Amino acid sequence: MASFERVSPALKEILLKLYRAEKPVEIDHHLYEFGSVEYHIQSSAADPQNNYLSISTPLLSQGAMPSYGLSSYSTQMVKQVCSDAVEIVEPAKEGYQLTLKINFAKIPRGKDYFKVITQISSVQAVILCSQLKEMLRNVNSQDTSQGMNKPIKLVYHPREPFYVIRQPQKITAVFPLRFKEHSDVIIATAFFQELMDVGSSEKWAKAPPCTWSPIPPPELRGEPLEDLSTNGGFVSFEISSRHVEDKKLDKTVWSLLNFYAYVKKHVKCTRGFIQRRMQKRLESLVEVLHKEKLEEKEDVKFKAHAECRYVGKLVRLSKPKNFKRRCRDLTRKIMQIRFRIKIHGFRRFHRRWLTIPNFSSPLQYTKLE
Repeated sequence: MASFERVSPALKEILLKLYRAEKPVEIDHHLYEFGSVEYHIQSSAADPQNNYLSISTPLLSQGAMPSYGLSSYSTQMVKQVCSDAVEIVEPAKEGYQLTLKINFAKIPRGKDYFKVITQISSVQAVILCSQLKEMLRNVNSQDTSQGMNKPIKLVYHPREPFYVIRQPQKITAVFPLRFKEHSDVIIATAFFQELMDVGSSEKWAKAPPCTWSPIPPPELRGEPLEDLSTNGGFVSFEISSRHVEDKKLDKTVWSLLNFYAYVKKHVKCTRGFIQRRMQKRLESLVEVLHKEKLEEKEDVKFKAHAECRYVGKLVRLSKPKNFKRRCRDLTRKIMQIRFRIKIHGFRRFHRRWLTIPNFSSPLQYTKLE
């Protein structure tokens, strides 16, 4: 749910354009806003000073308010907000609760014109707030026309109704809460419990007492089942006479009308905060793991480099020894080729069996001198 704004930005922009226009403008424009609100702006070039603004807004409660049109209290509140340049047209145009005739010639030309147009653009908020003010302003009244202890269903948005129960010396406002996500239910439940703890403290003793329950309160007994089927429970505020005195009435009404928006904004911000914290924590863990991985790679590279240096050193040290060993082997082979083979015991065998015997000849020779 979007936060309820007092001033309609689109309506304010159109009225400012009409006021600042140098030439008369012919306009017949329908404008639709959140909460089934409709504006009808009419301006004629033949009568540029008189412009008509019709407003259609759903009533908070069909049972406590007139079936059509505005109550006298709401009409009085509109007259207090609007300046002399605005006149209420009675009866209002068909299909609308209020029709205003705006005379731009009576709006001051100085800096005050912006303030006046801003007030005119907030008429719908005045109508909506006046309906709830009319219920809350007589907390101590003994008037039973609206029914004592009977829930009054107020519908500002079709999917987000709330109830007002008139009781002796107080009025109870009950908000059924619904959420789409289960995580939102958990966050909202924790928020409501914290709200009750803070509200019960001595520091906030003057604030309206707040209670939360997962089941409907007894005051809503007998209401339609579809209105009581929630997943976020029920939040109740007890409003007494001191909460609706003078200017406090406007603040109390505004807080009640924006309670749904406040809760959902808190849940959304909390969910975003948790997600950012989780993402930041995840990034820090990834950074630690990445740093650890880099350190492991550096250790592996250092060990590999150290092993390469050690192996190179061993190779350099073993080269002379290998060369000497190869030289000795080569020398040995050359010696084996150069000299005859020696066999142990062969010489004795050769002398005994292979020696040529000496034979004596009968003929003797004499050496001549």
